[in-house]
Amino acid sequence: MPNNRRPTRLPRFTPRSPRPVGPPVPAQRAVAHCRVFRDGRRVAGEFTPARARAEVAESGGFVWLALQEPDETQMQQVAAEFGIDELIVEDAVAAHQRPKAERYDDQLFLVVRPVVYARAEDVADSRDIISTAEIQTVIGRDFVLTVHHGPEVPGLARRLDGDLELNDPSPLSLVWALTDHVVELDRRIVDRLEDAVDRLEEEVFTPVRNTTIEPVYQFKREVLEARHAVAPFTSALKLLIQNNRDLMDKQQRSYFRDVLDNTQIAADSTTALDERLSALIDAGTAKVSMQQNQDMRRLSALVGMVTVPTLIAGIYGMNFDDMPELHWTFGYPLALGLMALSVAVIYWYCKRSGWL
Repeated sequence: MPNNRRPTRLPRFTPRSPRPVGPPVPAQRAVAHCRVFRDGRRVAGEFTPARARAEVAESGGFVWLALQEPDETQMQQVAAEFGIDELIVEDAVAAHQRPKAERYDDQLFLVVRPVVYARAEDVADSRDIISTAEIQTVIGRDFVLTVHHGPEVPGLARRLDGDLELNDPSPLSLVWALTDHVVELDRRIVDRLEDAVDRLEEEVFTPVRNTTIEPVYQFKREVLEARHAVAPFTSALKLLIQNNRDLMDKQQRSYFRDVLDNTQIAADSTTALDERLSALIDAGTAKVSMQQNQDMRRLSALVGMVTVPTLIAGIYGMNFDDMPELHWTFGYPLALGLMALSVAVIYWYCKRSGWL
């Protein structure tokens, strides 16, 4: 018996066009700077990574290599030079990491999310108030590698440009200076956010001013972005201090605990700002509803003042022969008087009731 079923057609396979392969971009293209520190002081001059490693191997100290948004090839070249774990390479290239602290054998991986003001205008009128950068830090025995993503952090380059504040020659001294500057910047920005929220509260609760909720919603989104960058950093610092006592001396732990305290203050402030803005949205919504109700009352009063004169004019405008007072001499003045009296009575009643 013949088989009348049509054969099943397999989906057509379209081969992908080969990805264009170009010469690898050298890692030096992504290097912002490469410096050597010895005994807490910066060695004069800029170095290449290979020369810096040789300098440290010969005379001691540590290398600070700063990269700006490297690609995968550049990061792998740097990882091969410094012996960095492959998992760190993936995170450093992909970016968009939460603040965290992890340990890979004798190396530490710390992610910091500084909060940056994107615009300098009044924050209540800005549509892009807050932006966040990302600094991924790899701390080794004799090197610090920082990978920067996002906008420039104000004042950070100047803070780390000279000698270190801690006399300890360990790379953690530089990492402390970095985190301390980031947290100080976060606290200053949180203070500015608090001033802006105070102004928003004054605008919302001013009785004679019409309220718009859109700026409050916009500002809440910006505060949430700051909160997501600041709050998780407290847990990262706690893990860094508690789980790596063998890599830190007593002075370094005390300095990092000070950074942790300031981070906790900034995190609590952003949480309080978020709660204040939520309450402000509720209050603003209630005020807008009251304003709308008041507007509806006024419109109703105006409609009532127009309706009665329109009714009188409509009745006496029907032109029937048997209508009362139609041929009376004082009918026209009487109709106008009734209209004016009705408007006055409705206005008095609405004014007394608080509708006008």
